[in-house]
Amino acid sequence: MTAYIIKRLIAMLVTLWLIITLTFFLMHSIPGSPFNEERATNETVQKNLEKFYHLDEPLYIQYGMYLKSVVTFDFGPSIKKSSQTVNEMLGRGFPVSFELGIVTLIVAVISGITLGIIAALRHNGIIDYLAMTIAVLGISIPNFVMATLLIQQLAVNLGILPVATWVSPKHMILPTLALATGPMAIIARLTRSSMLEVLTQDYIRTAKAKGLSPVKIIFKHALRNALLPVVTVLGSLAASILTGTFVIEKIFAIPGMGKYFVESINQRDYPVIMGTTVFYSAILIMMLFLVDIAYGVLDPRIKLHKKEGS
Repeated sequence: MTAYIIKRLIAMLVTLWLIITLTFFLMHSIPGSPFNEERATNETVQKNLEKFYHLDEPLYIQYGMYLKSVVTFDFGPSIKKSSQTVNEMLGRGFPVSFELGIVTLIVAVISGITLGIIAALRHNGIIDYLAMTIAVLGISIPNFVMATLLIQQLAVNLGILPVATWVSPKHMILPTLALATGPMAIIARLTRSSMLEVLTQDYIRTAKAKGLSPVKIIFKHALRNALLPVVTVLGSLAASILTGTFVIEKIFAIPGMGKYFVESINQRDYPVIMGTTVFYSAILIMMLFLVDIAYGVLDPRIKLHKKEGS
């Protein structure tokens, strides 16, 4: 297991390096300069700005300098907001984005698993069809479209929820629902299909023959194995939720990292683009690693196989 963890950590570092490299060179391959919109009358001013941010250096030197900044976790000042550093923006915006992402993930997992279990237990019934209809709609409708529909119905027409900003728990409801519907639908479908398969296994029949209660059979014996496919996709779902917050934060005027990320792309603010990309990439890679560990905890056969193969 130790050897496996070391290999995964090395693979994570290589993956992060590839993301950093691709992002850096793709970003610099776009024609133009971050100072094109400044329209400075004096060309000397623009050259001085490029020199200050080392944009006049050869690309390989800029790349080396940026790798150094990543290692030291010092992304430097923002080009468009020179009074702020990228680290300060991360420290101010990420807690909000993280809070929204975690709340969304919890809502999606709990509601998706519950919906999937109910649908499996009422297989081919009205509840099953209704649950799967909700799941299909959740998968089919993009989160930014869902956000618009929720704002129109719950905030504008009914007036029961605030439209935007991030002031109180009530302000979290609409963006959380907009982000959670898609992942919830995926989890519900996976849980349903996995539960239907697990409930036909011999050990479930044995548990029923022993007279165990349905609740104990489901939650102690069936659910643990049924959750394995759900755990497998949690990493990618978490990634979609965290990256999806960029658009949702912009729609709901949430002061998270989404605002900085979108603005930095529009303004070609290189330090902010690279800082947010590296920061989120590191978090998502770590989450995928934790999902693999959780998968081994839920299924002891995986750990046994690893030990036998090592």
